[in-house]
Amino acid sequence: MHSILVVDDERDIRESLRGILEDEGYKVLLAESGEACLEVLKKRSCEIALLDIWLPGMDGLETLERIKQMEDGPEVIMISGHGTIETAVRATKLGAFDFLEKPLSLEKTLILIKNALEAHRLRRENAEFKKQIQSKSVIVGESIPIKALRQQISIMAPTNGRVLIYGESGTGKELVAMAIHAHSLRKDNLFVEINCAAIPEDWIESELFGHRKGALPAAAGDKEGKFQKADAGTLFLDEVGDMSLKTQSKVLHALDEQRFTRVGDDEAIQVDVRVIAATNKDLEEEISRGNFREDLFYRLNVIPFYVPPLRERREDIPMLARHFLKEFSAAYSRRPKEITDDAIDTLMRYSWPGNVRELRNVVERVVIMNPTVHKIERKHLPPLVHRESAGRNAAGFSSLHQARAAYERDYILKKLDENHGNVTRTAEVLGLERSHLYRKMKTLGIAVKE
Repeated sequence: MHSILVVDDERDIRESLRGILEDEGYKVLLAESGEACLEVLKKRSCEIALLDIWLPGMDGLETLERIKQMEDGPEVIMISGHGTIETAVRATKLGAFDFLEKPLSLEKTLILIKNALEAHRLRRENAEFKKQIQSKSVIVGESIPIKALRQQISIMAPTNGRVLIYGESGTGKELVAMAIHAHSLRKDNLFVEINCAAIPEDWIESELFGHRKGALPAAAGDKEGKFQKADAGTLFLDEVGDMSLKTQSKVLHALDEQRFTRVGDDEAIQVDVRVIAATNKDLEEEISRGNFREDLFYRLNVIPFYVPPLRERREDIPMLARHFLKEFSAAYSRRPKEITDDAIDTLMRYSWPGNVRELRNVVERVVIMNPTVHKIERKHLPPLVHRESAGRNAAGFSSLHQARAAYERDYILKKLDENHGNVTRTAEVLGLERSHLYRKMKTLGIAVKE
C-alpha cells in the first residue's frame, strides 16, 4: 500500500484529504506543522508528501529543503491557498515535484499523486541500480595485468571514447564495461546491456532500436530500444562479433549519426550514447572471412582493452576465491567461511577453462553444498578440480615413489570424503585393516578426523 503524508495546519483539510485518499486505497499519515512532518519522516517511510507552504513555525519551503536533504525522502507536492509564480518557481528549484492551489481539484490531485508515485519508484530503482553497478564493478586482484587494467580504466573512463573489450568467455568483460561506466561522467545515467549472441536475428534490430506497433509479428505496441534507453548513458554490446552484417550496418549508422529509426518507423530519434563492445572472437580474422564489417571494427576499436584469462593471473585466485566466499555466504545467509591453504593450492593448480566465471560457480557450489562447514578444505572442492590438479602435479614429481604417494593420498582423501570422514568404513571400502589405514594416513600426512 502506498503511503502519503499530508502536512497542513488546518485540521479540516487534513481530515478531508485523509478520507479521500484512504478511499483511493492509500495509507495516510498526518502532520500539522513542518516540525511534525520531519518527525514523522524520521520514524516512517513515505512515498509522497502533500505539503502546505504556509505553516506556523517552519514554513513549507524550509520543510521542503530539509526533506530534500534526506537520503530517501518522499516526492513533495506543494499546496498553497494564495501562491505566486515566484513561490512556485522557488519550490520547483528546491526539488518539489509539482504545485497545487487551493481549493484543491480532486481529479488533478489524484493525477499528480499517481505521477509522483511513478517518479518516486523510478528514483528508487535508479538509486538501487547505481548501487548494484558500483558493487558489480569492483575488479578483484593484484596481479600485474589487473593493476594495468584498473589503471587503463581510470585514465580513459572519464572520456567518451568507444571501447572494445577482448577476452575469452568468463574473463569478466562485462565487469570491465561496468567499471568503465561507474568511473565515467555518465555514471548517474543508465548502463544498458544487450547480448548480441542471445537474441534471434529476427528480433535483434527491434531490441537495439525499438519498433512501432504492428511492425513485427506479435508487436502489440510501440517498443523502446536499447539505444534509446541508454540515452545520456552507456550501451554495452556484449558478443558484438555475433551480430549479423545487416544489423552491423544499422549500428554503424547509429554510431556515426547518433540517431536511428525504429523498425517500422520513418522518424529519426537523436541520442547521446557511449558504446562499449565486447567479444571473445578475433574480429580481424572475422573481417577477413567476411563476417564482420571493417568500418564498424574501426568505429568500435577506438580504445582496445584486453582482459586476461585466469591462467595468466593465477596469483589472483586466492583473493578471488575469498571474495566469492564472502559474497555467497552473505547471499545465502551463511556464516562467514574460511578456506584452507591446501584448498587454495588445489584451486591454483586447476586450469580454469571457464575462467573467473567458472571459479565463481565453483565457490557458489561449495557454499551451497556445505551449509554447516566453517572451513572449506580440499575435500570440499568438486572432483573435476581435484583430478586435474593431481594430473598437473604429476609432471612435476621427481620419482615414481612421489607420484604414487600423491595418487594414494588423493584417492584416500576422496574415499574419506565419500564416507564422511569415517576411517573404519573407509578401511572396509579400501579392503584394508583399520590399523593399516591409520598408518598409511600418518605416512601420507592425512589428519585423522573421525
